[in-house]
Amino acid sequence: MNKYFRSNVDAMASYIPGEQPQRGTQIVKLNSNENPYPPSPAALAVLKNIDGEWLRRYPEPFGGEFRQAASKVLGVPTDWIVVGNGSDELLSLIVRACVEPGKKVVYPIPTYVLYRTLAEMQAAEIVEIPYSEDYSLPLEELVAVDGSVTFIASPNSPSGHLVTTNELRKLASQLSGVLVIDEAYIDFTEENALALVKEYENVIIIRTLSKGYSLAGLRLGFGVANPKLLQGLFKVKDSYNIDAIACAIGTAAITDQVYKNACVAKIKASRNQLATDLKQLGFHVWDSQTNFLLVQPPQKKAEYLYQKLKEGGILIRYFKQPGLDDKLRIAVGTDEQNQALVKALSSLL
Repeated sequence: MNKYFRSNVDAMASYIPGEQPQRGTQIVKLNSNENPYPPSPAALAVLKNIDGEWLRRYPEPFGGEFRQAASKVLGVPTDWIVVGNGSDELLSLIVRACVEPGKKVVYPIPTYVLYRTLAEMQAAEIVEIPYSEDYSLPLEELVAVDGSVTFIASPNSPSGHLVTTNELRKLASQLSGVLVIDEAYIDFTEENALALVKEYENVIIIRTLSKGYSLAGLRLGFGVANPKLLQGLFKVKDSYNIDAIACAIGTAAITDQVYKNACVAKIKASRNQLATDLKQLGFHVWDSQTNFLLVQPPQKKAEYLYQKLKEGGILIRYFKQPGLDDKLRIAVGTDEQNQALVKALSSLL
């Protein structure tokens, strides 16, 4: 054990993100659920015209410009929005503000593994409740735990399924702690749970510009909740957690809904075609409300296919853990990238 760190930190396993090849590497990258299309031209125009004065001075501490733009798009008051350095920072703020050592953090699995990492950092008691094979929400089990924080990713990763607003409403109404609805992939669905923040003081919706808006490299996310819940998060956030460039570019991106929606429509169409192609190769493909697919290859060849594709310059995601070690998660790329993947898989199988 290292003498420098808290015992719970020493005992933690590090969060392992998807592989990130060096810039310029000729790779078909379908492992991190990034949007295959460029950001909004309006956002890129802001980037090209950055004023040096923005860099000399500290940024607005609450991302006011972005909050105003998001307020108009979502139809919620500005003071119901908190802005973060990616949605991951907001998840961290919630755990830091709401969870003490020994308190319970609960979520259904499999899901975003960062939830466990954040809970371990606070020495929380972690309660992981397995999803059934059809990924129906284990509502009664979640309610019975009644954690200080309950995480629900909807749509979920790696399964791609959506938890209905009615199910989330039932859960929120029976919890005394905070319900975090992580809507990172919400741009690819037809339903969202935003209305619940007006109904329940203990609900916070988390969103990101990484997926639908093609800004994963920018690191900008936001949360929507009753100001009574947000006041605790503002207490524990860094003084200037949103840089001026991210705020300006994010403002342009979220304002350009026409461009975002056009890219989303292309991804949905490509998702459907990729699912069809993989089924014809013998894959089991789960229905997805995201920009990726969870699939089960024939003959239990998940790890083999992952390794062989990697050797051939195609990155997808393989999780070597119970319940997922016979499956693959594949981000939806451009039609050209998807066809390169299908061709490679056909050859390997």
